[in-house]
Amino acid sequence: MCGRFTLHATGPSIAAAFALAEEPQLRRRFNIAPTQSVAAVRQQAGTHHRELVMLRWGLVPFWAQDRSIGQRLINARAETVATKPAFRRAFKSQRCLIVADGFYEWQNLGAKKQPFYIHLQDGSPFGMAGLWERWDKGGDPLETCTILTTSANSLMAPLHERMPVILSPGDYARWLDPALHEPATLVPLLQPFSPEGMVAQAVSTIVNRPAHDAPDCIEPQLTPPPAGP
Repeated sequence: MCGRFTLHATGPSIAAAFALAEEPQLRRRFNIAPTQSVAAVRQQAGTHHRELVMLRWGLVPFWAQDRSIGQRLINARAETVATKPAFRRAFKSQRCLIVADGFYEWQNLGAKKQPFYIHLQDGSPFGMAGLWERWDKGGDPLETCTILTTSANSLMAPLHERMPVILSPGDYARWLDPALHEPATLVPLLQPFSPEGMVAQAVSTIVNRPAHDAPDCIEPQLTPPPAGP
């Protein structure tokens, strides 16, 4: 799954990574949690223009009567996203990239859980496959999102059986294009990211507190790396 992530990259690096016309002005984040606002890139229908928007993390389907459902829909499984009622409409034409430069996962060590910070080797920002929805049954329209997950690669498997879908930059255009609807075109993109380009580093349990959002969340700890399968 993906329950926490970071985005502390600079505006110029984000604009370059996602081919944005303008450099975003974002606060550096080290412990982004569900129900908070997250940065997402989406493409306007009928154009190639990409925009960066802020969405509430936890998807609220357009048909939902209560926005609280979003707390249970922070992730969507890649294997069923095209058919699940909560996600199938957004999967057809409301896809986005959730902008991040790392995410957290917890390894179960019996009596305790050790948090790990996972990021690309070069530390660059990346796009996690996401869906977005607009909900307007409660006054002001609410735009929300979910992050797709897939099976873990060999780096992640010792920590958890799932991981977020990290798309290759060459696949961004296909994923974002609202004119593409067929699962046969889109589902093949939802694969585990290559472990060779990733790093998993043990970090402090201070990250367990969602209210703590500071650089020390990602400081390495002197804990052995996770054992392979």
